[in-house]
Amino acid sequence: MNEIILELEEITPKEFFGAQNANIELLKKYFPKLKIVARGNKIKAYGDEDLLEEFDRRMMMLMKHFGKYNKLDENVIERILTSQSSDDYTTSAKSGEVIVHGVGGRLIKAQTVNQRKLVESIRKNDMVFAIGPAGTGKTYTGVALAVQALKNKEVKRIILTRPAVEAGENLGFLPGDLKEKLDPYMQPLYDALRDMIPHEKLDAYIEKGVIQIAPLAFMRGRTLDNAFVILDEGQNTTHAQMKMFLTRMGKNAKFLLTGDPGQVDLPRRTISGLKEALLVLKNVEGIGMIYLDDKDVIRHKLVKKVIAAYKNIENRD
Repeated sequence: MNEIILELEEITPKEFFGAQNANIELLKKYFPKLKIVARGNKIKAYGDEDLLEEFDRRMMMLMKHFGKYNKLDENVIERILTSQSSDDYTTSAKSGEVIVHGVGGRLIKAQTVNQRKLVESIRKNDMVFAIGPAGTGKTYTGVALAVQALKNKEVKRIILTRPAVEAGENLGFLPGDLKEKLDPYMQPLYDALRDMIPHEKLDAYIEKGVIQIAPLAFMRGRTLDNAFVILDEGQNTTHAQMKMFLTRMGKNAKFLLTGDPGQVDLPRRTISGLKEALLVLKNVEGIGMIYLDDKDVIRHKLVKKVIAAYKNIENRD
């Protein structure tokens, strides 16, 4: 049986191996045909030569990443072990910096590779599509960047909007005024803002119109300039709604459109405006498109497993 011995130089083994050797256990899952032993500052692996070569290559990638960022977690390891090239898991150091200091001293920054790519894309492009499943931080990262732009006086207002698909034209039966009827659909946006802006200041911003949270239908006829505009749940827009929204863009505006093409709530045989836009605009210069996946899920670890389980069913259909 062939063997390979890798020595960790200028790397703290305890940090590289993870708590209770969690990172080594993950390596064993990806290389089940190898016997992997970690002791001291050495990792030994036994098995077929071809597998050992691949193991050696992936370990070099992991060590290089650790040397640069002083950090390894499950998401990073999975991404490095399944990536074709370093472009899939490396980003500039700047994209990993704190975006905003939130309420109670919370440091809000991009936590995964694709979230960092989203940060880079928004800084380079005026219009960006962020596509991915629930829990990948698309909207949250976007709201943080919007708050940062407002604090830095790069924009004069933040506009957050969603298509209130479930409400349709049947808002009449719900109690309260229009704002109270629509607020449940806007709740995720309020939740993100409350993490980033103190309560009283947020209320003042909303009252003055510095921050506007409204359903997509309210965008018709407006020109949105000097604003950071986020369209959330974009998969639930129709062709007409998406075209209307995209053409609202004014001077000095940033547009971020988020959505999950796998979670369309539109009536059957209605084309998703988001899906269509991704095809129509894919080669337009100045528009960024970032795709997040289940490795970017930062909710409870079960969410990742739920997404994977449903993906298996959907792929069989």
